[in-house]
Amino acid sequence: MGNYFEPAIECADRETMRTLQAERLHDMVRRCYENVPFYRSLLDQNGIRPDDIRSVDDLHKLPFTTKKDFRDNYPYGLFAVPREELARVHASSGTTGKQTVVGYTSKDLDDWATDVARMIAAIGGKKSDFIHVSYGYGLFTGGLGLHYGGEKFGATVIPAATGNTERQIDILRDFGSNILACTPSYAMYIGESIRKMGIDPKTLPLRAGIFGGEPWTDGMREKIEELLDIKAYDIYGLSEIMGPGVSFECEAKNGLHVNEDHYIPEIIDPETGEVLPDGEQGELVFTCISKQALPLIRYRTRDVAAITHEKCSCGRTLVRMSKPCGRTDDMLIIRGVNVFPSQIESVLLDLKLGSSYQLVVDRVNNLDRLEVQVEMTDDMFSDAVKGLEAAEAKIAAALHHILGLSAKVRLMEPNSIARTEGKSKRVIDNRKL
Repeated sequence: MGNYFEPAIECADRETMRTLQAERLHDMVRRCYENVPFYRSLLDQNGIRPDDIRSVDDLHKLPFTTKKDFRDNYPYGLFAVPREELARVHASSGTTGKQTVVGYTSKDLDDWATDVARMIAAIGGKKSDFIHVSYGYGLFTGGLGLHYGGEKFGATVIPAATGNTERQIDILRDFGSNILACTPSYAMYIGESIRKMGIDPKTLPLRAGIFGGEPWTDGMREKIEELLDIKAYDIYGLSEIMGPGVSFECEAKNGLHVNEDHYIPEIIDPETGEVLPDGEQGELVFTCISKQALPLIRYRTRDVAAITHEKCSCGRTLVRMSKPCGRTDDMLIIRGVNVFPSQIESVLLDLKLGSSYQLVVDRVNNLDRLEVQVEMTDDMFSDAVKGLEAAEAKIAAALHHILGLSAKVRLMEPNSIARTEGKSKRVIDNRKL
């Protein structure tokens, strides 16, 4: 190990990092107060002046920012620079309510590219590599985030975007792609398609993948690595904070290193807002201390994770966050039990009884009912009825053990659950909540 893009930052001692963070935090709070009416009003309401925030230890004094604040100030109300200073605008997918609009100055874009370049170095990237970017381009931050990060690192970028999977596979084979960047569900789909086309993945030059944009488990990682014969790495980000590259895995695969010279992470109790110590799981909160266009104070991500300040075996001292295990706002509550889709996925992958699944939740006679639809493998599809019933019972028993509640399991024909080239829709909630 020991591949770094900016070793002075990535391996900085804690005192050096905290001094840098304190300077940037104080400056950011001042800029928010002077340039963003929403924050001026929010800080005034809480009796806080910029000079009250002098160190990272003062962070807890500041109020939270939420997704609702973006919608209430749509589209540009949270920006801290005049519109003529913006270099680019992105937006969330807008699946609920209005789109979340985010902006960047030229410096913001350069910092973002640096964040991603650090990740490419961390997974053993080389300047001679060809990076195949199959994230969506456009208002979604994935494609352009990985694109400019690859160029900043010094590699060659192939802007393949999404769609036309057979053509994607031709490009992977013919253009010499070494690193694949896309959502994990699309990586799985590409891997399945390669196998169906009769292509041996060992004949491809691919050796690594950068996958993010949706939750995925270590079991899914193993499946992707098997299908594509690569090493699969996680990258985390969200458009409100910056985009992909807020944190990243290294070759040790022992948590995601947060680019904490730009984003200070906290873990809070989602109910009380209390800051939790290292190692405890709670809601992930970020404060953007270097962004010019859209600095954010204690933004509640709704992602559930934990952090640690222990030094990684790769040599980096950047704080690490665990892979998010779910979200506080898409967590299903079924008969009083908290259920994350990632828990279902782990059970299915452990049992090796299918990996494509969908959760359907209904309310019948005022009682919640969970049905787990699992796509059979080709081998299972040829089994006798008794064998399928046994498989359903085995899955149901394992789910009951993990979740503490009963679920109906229904095996589906191969390829009957819709695949996607973007994010997978894992949950259909038919309840009127």
